[in-house]
Amino acid sequence: MTEEAVTEPSVPTGTLMTGKRGLIMGVANDKSLAWGIAKYLSAQGAELAFTYQGEALEKRVRPLAGSVGSKLILPCDVTDSLSMDAVFDTLLREWGKMDFLVHAIAFSDKNELKGRYVNTTLDNFLLSMNVSCYSFTALARRASAMMPNGGSLLTLTYLGAERVIPHYNVMGVAKAALETSVRYLAADLGAQKIRVNAISAGPVKTLAASGIGDFRYILKWNEYNSPLQRNTTIEDVGGAGLYLLSELGQGTTGEIVHVDSGYHVVGMKRPDAPDISTV
Repeated sequence: MTEEAVTEPSVPTGTLMTGKRGLIMGVANDKSLAWGIAKYLSAQGAELAFTYQGEALEKRVRPLAGSVGSKLILPCDVTDSLSMDAVFDTLLREWGKMDFLVHAIAFSDKNELKGRYVNTTLDNFLLSMNVSCYSFTALARRASAMMPNGGSLLTLTYLGAERVIPHYNVMGVAKAALETSVRYLAADLGAQKIRVNAISAGPVKTLAASGIGDFRYILKWNEYNSPLQRNTTIEDVGGAGLYLLSELGQGTTGEIVHVDSGYHVVGMKRPDAPDISTV
């Protein structure tokens, strides 16, 4: 039997985001969740800017940004306040104002994700919390200052913030703090007509996921035991991101929207699920 070619799902086009401008942070390659969101926003008319950190990621981000007509591809290190200031200074000069921000940034030492959470070092705890959680607050403060007519802020989280997931460890703690930040930011910024939400995506084979041990097993487990009996795609996340960032989601803020084929509602293995003990 020959293997059929895999075709990329089509992205619906339209004018839902025409006239809207926003910043996408965290694209690593064309498998990134942030890229899935960017594709949907661009297809609906949004004007996008992108950030990258380091030469290696710049080489990946520039062609993708160019493919959706972006002229603003900026370096940014979220551990450096001056670097973040430079990004928003450029956006203020080029755009004057903005409508949305997508934060898809997280980091932890992958060596510390292999063992037990109890052995997390202070240095890695602080770094993980800074990059994966506090950076969203720091960016929200800067972005909201450029949203005089309201806007929408979106970050990405994972079920490991709610439940213990093997090999997730300190990232689960950081994501739990991020989810709480979403709620507090929503309360802080609501009077400015700025909405703040998060997407809790199911496991997707991204560059970030490569640092999680037994990830192939986790993918299969989710596929076999989620109600939809399939894994999440970046297109699933892109569609949800479009909803939350557009006027379609104008009454939604402070929410953690699960886009995981329903896995978060499951309490145990599906009785008829295939055996994955050999995966």
